Amino acid sequence: MDLGLTGKTALVLGASRGLGAAIARGLLAEGATVHAAARNIERIEAWRGSLPADWAVRLVPVHTDLAAPGAADKLAVMALARGQIDILVNNGGGPPASPVSAVTAEQWIGQFQAMAATIFELTRLLLPAMIERRWGRIITIASSGVEQPIPNLALSNAIRSAVVGWSKTLASEVAGHGVTVNILVPGRIHTDRVNELDQAAAIAQNKTTQQIASASVAVIPVGRYGTPEEFADAVAFVASTRASYITGAKIRVDGGLIRSV
Repeated sequence: MDLGLTGKTALVLGASRGLGAAIARGLLAEGATVHAAARNIERIEAWRGSLPADWAVRLVPVHTDLAAPGAADKLAVMALARGQIDILVNNGGGPPASPVSAVTAEQWIGQFQAMAATIFELTRLLLPAMIERRWGRIITIASSGVEQPIPNLALSNAIRSAVVGWSKTLASEVAGHGVTVNILVPGRIHTDRVNELDQAAAIAQNKTTQQIASASVAVIPVGRYGTPEEFADAVAFVASTRASYITGAKIRVDGGLIRSV
């Protein structure tokens, strides 16, 4: 299936590793030019070296720190100076694990800035050109915690839920301009972040990391963690010309993990 992404340009946040890196590679595979943004562009350069030559020339590493003041303005100016952005993938790192009772006001504000306010502002800055062209894709990566709160991940559960509300509201506002806005919800995708969460859970529960992982797999109907490439394929489709009638959605890519209707 031709996804119609040849000639399109994407900006992918959090692209140094994990889901962000997989999404960037997936869009490159479909013919898009990808601005891959992260704090650690050395990691981007490292995986860039494993790409086919015709993919590597379409990859543009971009340094950004979503938690820094003015990050959205700087990133938008930098990206637009290099050409139009057709696809924005809002993908940020996960906050520290913590129960609600232990999170301070300072932590709520700091993490909201990095995980929500910055992507809200970046999207606002990139939208006018998409609306003018009458084509655009805003895709935000959430977490299964927006469907079913994950124990000890208070910051992620709460802030990502606010992002879902923003996305749904924006989708209705821009649908008539050819711009789609969607949320993708990963389940247990085998990334470094999931390994880190498993290790933290193992320490907290006085178990081995393998015991934690086995318990997680036991409640996933497909019987395994997903791969970053499987998740990236879903993102590529939602970003494509074929997905023009999908907007305002919250799409699970979780192997059936979330049981609610």
